Amino acid sequence: GITYLDHAGSALFPESLLKAFTDDLRNNVYGNPHSQNLSSKLTYDTIEHVRYRILQHFHTTAEDYTVIFTSGCTAALKLIAESFPWIPEGTKQPSSRFCYLTDSHTSVVGMRGITASMNVLSVPIKPKEILLAKSRLSAEEQNCKTPHLFSYPAQSNFSGTKYPLSWIQDIKSGKLRPIKIPGKWFVLLDAASYVSSSPLDLGVHQADFIPISFYKIFGFPTGLGALLVNNRIASLLRKTYFGGGTAAAYLAGEDFYFPRKSIAERFEDGTVSFLDIIALKHGFDVLEKLTGGMEKIKQHTFALAHYTYTVLSNLKYANGAPVVRIYSDTDFSNPDVQGPIINFNVLDENGEVLGFSQVDSMASLHNIHVRTGCFCNTGACQMHLDISSEDIQRNLQAGHVCGDNMDLVDGHPTGSVRISFGYMSSFEDAQTFLNFIIAIRLSKSDAEIPLQTVTKPMTESVPDDHLSFNNADKLSPVLQMCDRELRNISSEAETTGRWLSPEPEAESIRAAVSETAVPMCIKGGKPITVVNIYLYPIKSCSAFEVTEWPVGNQGLLYDRNWMVVNQNGVCITQKQEPRLCLVNPTIDLKQKLMVIQAEGMDPISVPLEDNTGKEAVICESKVCSHRIKTYDCGERIAGWLSTFLGRPCRLIRQSSDMKSKSQQKNTKGLSSTNISLSLVNEAQYLLINVASILQLKEHISARLKEPLEIEELIRRFRANIVISAPESFEEEEWAEISIGALQFQVVGPCSRCQIICIDQQSGEQNKEILQSLSAARGRKTIFGIYLMNQPLLSSFSDVLSVGSQVLPVLKENTEIQPPTSSEEKYSG
Repeated sequence: GITYLDHAGSALFPESLLKAFTDDLRNNVYGNPHSQNLSSKLTYDTIEHVRYRILQHFHTTAEDYTVIFTSGCTAALKLIAESFPWIPEGTKQPSSRFCYLTDSHTSVVGMRGITASMNVLSVPIKPKEILLAKSRLSAEEQNCKTPHLFSYPAQSNFSGTKYPLSWIQDIKSGKLRPIKIPGKWFVLLDAASYVSSSPLDLGVHQADFIPISFYKIFGFPTGLGALLVNNRIASLLRKTYFGGGTAAAYLAGEDFYFPRKSIAERFEDGTVSFLDIIALKHGFDVLEKLTGGMEKIKQHTFALAHYTYTVLSNLKYANGAPVVRIYSDTDFSNPDVQGPIINFNVLDENGEVLGFSQVDSMASLHNIHVRTGCFCNTGACQMHLDISSEDIQRNLQAGHVCGDNMDLVDGHPTGSVRISFGYMSSFEDAQTFLNFIIAIRLSKSDAEIPLQTVTKPMTESVPDDHLSFNNADKLSPVLQMCDRELRNISSEAETTGRWLSPEPEAESIRAAVSETAVPMCIKGGKPITVVNIYLYPIKSCSAFEVTEWPVGNQGLLYDRNWMVVNQNGVCITQKQEPRLCLVNPTIDLKQKLMVIQAEGMDPISVPLEDNTGKEAVICESKVCSHRIKTYDCGERIAGWLSTFLGRPCRLIRQSSDMKSKSQQKNTKGLSSTNISLSLVNEAQYLLINVASILQLKEHISARLKEPLEIEELIRRFRANIVISAPESFEEEEWAEISIGALQFQVVGPCSRCQIICIDQQSGEQNKEILQSLSAARGRKTIFGIYLMNQPLLSSFSDVLSVGSQVLPVLKENTEIQPPTSSEEKYSG
């Protein structure tokens, strides 16, 4: 059911390739090629056969080129930068230059770090500039032998533009000169993107260096690439380090080393990845068998790209505005100048860009896999999206880094969306993608007015009867805990301390807080209050609603202390397994148990005590880039979860000896070293406002056949704290809040993903929810705010309760003043 459109990122491997490879491994013993026994000799001979097969694929021979195996294209580029015969600045001879096209992969641009350390100047060249570089060499310049290197991609990994292979000979002959400087030019052709879908004839286009990555062609194996070196320059390459297998002879006690004669063996440090190299043979065999060769792949993939481009570029809104902005240098009419890559941003009817993260989330809902961002090609991204160098630096200061989800800064895109076709792609894939774009943009609600925020207050007050949702029949069972029961809880809840009932000190602090801040008032003079409290003991599983609950140093006690992982120890969320919402954990503080229930399964319990004794297996996991220590909760619960979810999985718990630390950049006034996180993604707490839910509900109901219940919407947004405030989205204007004696810092809005499309009672998905949120919030998908607990300078722990007053402070650090009459409201 997946529509995979990231073939420029990686090809997909066919089943027949794996079968041929594993059959080979079952039938043969392959030893280390540096040994001399029979199995090692078989490995060595097979590797040499694969080298010839690679050269054959690129229409050349061992007389002209040498294949040096590397870990990938990036490693091949680094090898070139380290071994090219540069002449540095400051010598009697004219110095070398490293020139590269600005439309180059990061790994090419990164070579300048090495050249700079060698005192060699790097010069970026824009694509338009190279076309103006025609000139004739003087006799003196023709005699200069200073080596220069020019690098350019055969195909842009950003836009799919194919740059002329004729440049190779033109630059080497002096017909084209990237810069006017005497010397001899060598050409590095970055072919990683190009060779995944196009034939490359090195017999005709004899570049000096051609780095490639094989997973771009076959999908398997990964972590294996090669550098094809023209033999006319191979002897000039310099090498300082020598690893195992590269030396003909050396002395350990003296500075004596003599390299092997073979260029490949001289540069392949240590034992090559010989089993992966053997897999390449089967990759070439299967590719030829399935497709008939690279020329047919080129025609097939271009036909799909041409069709998709034609339809996509003609999609219009009712007002005639285009639905997408395509970033391309061609009109997709010729496969010799355009590869099977389409780069674009989705626009609204006013021409404003929808952030790529939002498009990516919506695509995931439709099981469409695309690539977003700048694709490790900042130069092309700047050129096509008109992003200045100053913009890049400002975006960095705003918190945007390569590969993150910050898709818009001040309304301007930081990246785009890329789709790419491979030999496995079909016409149905193209149609599925186009239908997706049409479905999310050309619906009846294209031009709906975005929801009003606190700066544009609602004209009507929020009805009183919508402000509390504690009906136990409609929501999950509420743990009823009276004061007497709370005081009786004396078990140690966390290794950092006990949770105790409120002491006189707590009451005095509450009183002090109440005297120094005045709550915002709603209709009838009622204060802002907490109306619901939820915790989620198991990450991405069902909510557990409570009326009051102890607060620990990581947030609500036991909130997201556990998570479900697959057989590789990778966290599973509702994005991958929507049925997780049907797993219902509840916490029994008296019995010190977490009881887990699911339909059709017997209840099962897990102890609350932190079981990190000798019998616990401690392992490291990652949650949203935070490294954490966890331990496995045992076979019994693993079997229970695996049975219910129908896939191998396990339950793990965060270990108390290593808590995740907050990486938030906006926790003003909070010391990050003192803030501890459980298995949450961003912050300790997530807060939503009933008024915001109500207005969103009106917007969504207009787009759905059957309107959603308010309780269902609340559950979809998976908040810890639900409050009643008078205005929708006014919570986004708050800098701090206090609830009782607890102080919270607002650390930013919550950017929503496709999980809000999942009905938390049934596990069924409705793709319209995320699209409605985007339309409602004016191309953004933010809803709710993140909070961090600002610890009080006291020794007691506290409790969060439904009905507690919420006292906000605006971002301008001005406390909200009391109304002059019960009828007045404040818009913030």
